[in-house]
Amino acid sequence: MAFRCIAVDDEIPALELIRNYAAKMSSLQLLHTFNDAISAGEYLRTNEIDLLFVDINMPDINGIDLVSSLQNKPMIIFTTAYKKFAYNGFELDAVDYLLKPISFERFKRGVSKAMELLQNKAQVKAPEQDNLFVRSEYRMVRIGLNEIEYVEGLEDYIKIHISSSKPVLTLMTMKAFIEKLPENKFLRIHRSYIIPLNKIVSVINRKVLLASGKIFPVSETYAASMNDWINKR
Repeated sequence: MAFRCIAVDDEIPALELIRNYAAKMSSLQLLHTFNDAISAGEYLRTNEIDLLFVDINMPDINGIDLVSSLQNKPMIIFTTAYKKFAYNGFELDAVDYLLKPISFERFKRGVSKAMELLQNKAQVKAPEQDNLFVRSEYRMVRIGLNEIEYVEGLEDYIKIHISSSKPVLTLMTMKAFIEKLPENKFLRIHRSYIIPLNKIVSVINRKVLLASGKIFPVSETYAASMNDWINKR
């Protein structure tokens, strides 16, 4: 699978160079280029990427400040004409630091470092997910997985019923949401319902009773999944 990446540089020729280099590598998918850090930051707040090429010395907001402001950092490769910035870049756990003018061979070596790092991370067991974020009413809302009572499908929206506060409504399909959840903790039992497995009290005649006292039907489409879970108990 190709790395999803973007490039940020206030110099158009520098962006063209990265665009040309990326086009030569099947391991890279250059999604966007930006000539200012503000636009790049706005993009990164709503889009997930694997790798960020970013110039350090830019007006208004420099590359160091941009990376420091990111909550969920992708892998970073800094690019700059000034060697003195290298220490700052590596302080932010950058994968590599490319000094301009950048040769294609040096560019490839930086990408290879990023690929190797990603492969190493994949071999290390990730900590178990305990929360997720969804967009609701123009903001991102964090929801603890252990707080989810059940999820209800409402045409193009879903309503996430949680124990700590009122339900959260978000524009998403049930299919997209179940893919965000750890499959060993949640199960879709109906076109309109996803339930947490650790809150099941009993299953009788294709009816599921949860600890909250609520009862949900198991539809024919999802009966096999429910039976698989029961048989593993």
